[in-house]
Amino acid sequence: MSVLVEFAMFPTDKGESVSKYVSRIINMIDQSGIPYKLTPMGTVFETETIEEALEIINKAYKQLEEDCNRVYSVVKFDIRKGRSNRLIQKVRSVEEKLGKQVNK
Repeated sequence: MSVLVEFAMFPTDKGESVSKYVSRIINMIDQSGIPYKLTPMGTVFETETIEEALEIINKAYKQLEEDCNRVYSVVKFDIRKGRSNRLIQKVRSVEEKLGKQVNK
């Protein structure tokens, strides 16, 4: 099974620039070893189970909980049985249909 998650999480009580807080979350995801992609508007990661995905979301919140009084988050899930490596495959599929050079 593949669980793709796209999410954004950040404190709303720390001013305009919150990258130092977001970087805590990204460091935790990086340390976890799961595949992920950071984008300007959020982060996408892939796990094998919904439980693992929810654990990452919970750990992300824990990175902010101690010193942030208000945290905003948006989370989207795409769960598909019988597939894996969709973090790369979904983009590759679209690029192939567009005739773009795809790195294999």
